[in-house]
Amino acid sequence: MTEHSETKATRLERETTDGGAEVAVLTLANPPLNLFDQAMLDALVEDIAELTANPPRALLLRAEGKVVSGGVDVHVFDGLTTEQGAELWRSLFAQIIHPLEALPCPVVFAAHGLTLTAAFEIALACDIILAAPKAKFGLVETVVGLTPSMGGPQRLAERAGSGRAREFVMTADLYDAATMADWGVVNAVHEDVDAAARELAHRLAQGPTKAHAATKQIIGAWRSGGVAHADSVTPEVSGELFATDDLRGAVRSFLEVGPGKATYTGR
Repeated sequence: MTEHSETKATRLERETTDGGAEVAVLTLANPPLNLFDQAMLDALVEDIAELTANPPRALLLRAEGKVVSGGVDVHVFDGLTTEQGAELWRSLFAQIIHPLEALPCPVVFAAHGLTLTAAFEIALACDIILAAPKAKFGLVETVVGLTPSMGGPQRLAERAGSGRAREFVMTADLYDAATMADWGVVNAVHEDVDAAARELAHRLAQGPTKAHAATKQIIGAWRSGGVAHADSVTPEVSGELFATDDLRGAVRSFLEVGPGKATYTGR
């Protein structure tokens, strides 16, 4: 570990791969259930602001304890007015969901157990979701008369289709990792998901980071405006990669020694 900072409810660490690339590991650590109370939300806002200011070459989100999260502490909602409720969601989009999606590096989420409400919505804002076989997922906000409002329904619909998203939210049922993988929500299921997710984050961190960021930009354009919009931004986004050390070095490596031998610095 090269850097360590700790808050009450999360832990943000930075480590390096064997090749020297920096990987950040953000851990939910709010026992016993990793509830999203105000302390957890404040900690995440602080951590994501730090990651935005100083991006790693890959980020792993994980949790410690028996569950990933038992959901949101309902005290957060108690007594809110209409405008206060709307402002809560605006702030969580602006300070957690959108900046997490905008990080210029691959973001991997590891779900080892029960992953409810806000934790699952955050997972859906990540690039790749890995799960353990015993993991279960749910958006159960209807138990308090609410709908998931940190982007879960729309991001679930993007991955699984709108009909599945409506079923998932309206029933408030729990769905296992195999079902989520079948739906295309979870990318892969691993017995040792923490090790698999860390290995993947390390591998991605050693890749062409600016090309990964460009991939995220192009897919983000598709998400907001469809194929035509993505096509319209691709020439400039991809064109900028020709100025990177990684592309220039990888092209030379390919021509001189063949594919798969290049090393990347993220520049």
